[in-house]
Amino acid sequence: MSTLLVKNAALVATFDDQRREIANAGLFARDGFIEQVGLTQELPGEADEVLDIRGHILLPGLINTHHHFYQTLTRAVPAAQNANLFNWLKTLYPIWAGITAEDVRLSTQTALSELALSGCTTASDHLYIFPNDTRLDDEILAASEIGLRLQASRGSMSLGESQGGLPPDSVVDSEEDILGDSLRLIQEYHDPEPGAMTQIVLAPCSPFSVTGDLMRESAKLAREYKLHLHTHLAETEDEDEFCLQTFGYKPVAYMESVDWIGEDVWFAHSVHVNSQEIALYASTGCGVAHCPSSNMRLAAGITPVMEMLSKGVKVGLGVDGSASNDGSHMLGEARQAMLLARLAAGVSGASLSSEDASPLMTARQALELATRGGAAVLGRGDIGSLEVGKCADFFAVNLNRLDFAGALHDPLAALVFCSPVRVDYTIVGGKYVVKEGQMVHVDLPVLIEKHNAAALRLVG
Repeated sequence: MSTLLVKNAALVATFDDQRREIANAGLFARDGFIEQVGLTQELPGEADEVLDIRGHILLPGLINTHHHFYQTLTRAVPAAQNANLFNWLKTLYPIWAGITAEDVRLSTQTALSELALSGCTTASDHLYIFPNDTRLDDEILAASEIGLRLQASRGSMSLGESQGGLPPDSVVDSEEDILGDSLRLIQEYHDPEPGAMTQIVLAPCSPFSVTGDLMRESAKLAREYKLHLHTHLAETEDEDEFCLQTFGYKPVAYMESVDWIGEDVWFAHSVHVNSQEIALYASTGCGVAHCPSSNMRLAAGITPVMEMLSKGVKVGLGVDGSASNDGSHMLGEARQAMLLARLAAGVSGASLSSEDASPLMTARQALELATRGGAAVLGRGDIGSLEVGKCADFFAVNLNRLDFAGALHDPLAALVFCSPVRVDYTIVGGKYVVKEGQMVHVDLPVLIEKHNAAALRLVG
């Protein structure tokens, strides 16, 4: 048994049901789970590991609900810098066809290091392209060396250009192989227990890259093993047109037709959804991974997040891409979510008077999306807040830095309103991943050098 005492935080924000903000506080954890949160003087005086974070703010670990780790290898590719989604994909598919198992390992560790240094403790990744004998195993094993929790989505593409899909035939797989490998991964890696470090998700890539049959069979397999389902949906107007022409439905209605609506499903983006579709999400428990930076980068549009929240839809944040965002910073994504929601309110002409400030997303709402919101989307009741029985997943930021000068009257809001910073500590299950601002389990200069060499080889 091992114990951890964290004490003397300037402020602890719990994001529990009471949304407590406790000054001069900390927490006590045993074997990776929280046993007590409160004032420092009320906590046990001793533990196997004691961390004094005087002058820091402490929050639950951030939860990234949508990413593509491998895309760190193709950031800012010149030919894809000024393209919408479909053209961006067509530009990058041939490059991604050259990815190797070592590339998957390097990109996984690069993305997870970025995330950890931004306060992330759980990441969901969507790997849907498997050239050159690559496997999801390559990502899972690489992630285990970093120490973040991983929702490993077994993505897939089965509808190539010759069958009316978007991806070239060279990067799609047979549906028999996809389903067989999905079953193997479930049996080998999926951990359904609280505190799981790895869980498997089934995630056919998108309506324009898989068939309806694969969607239905994936749903059956996931529900047999009580897994979650994930896909891209309603990201662009082009997708609307594709679904209408190919299936005779708009994207959300198409999901209904293939049994992809329910509390075990979450969709990336959902930019182009109407009020009736949002109401359907709310009534059936569908979740949304909101990816504001990616949506802006690809000029996809603005997700109606505030309407979703007002109707009770589960919403989390995703950094997405790393080639459609070109970064993996969760605090930065929370800031983008807040600012984009405010822009949407202004564009819509919502009243912004002091008597009716509800259209404006607050800093605390943005952080809630990144914590308990993400936990709800992923269906994990063991993370997302600092309270007894939850995983000891949290991060801490030193407030005595230039970035926050003049903002300490509300340090929690400062994390979002001020420029995004690197965190000082990230702890997962009571174990250090980031300590004193440095990654614990990876030599970053060596990783960066190898990652850059792989990227140059791919892009040329």
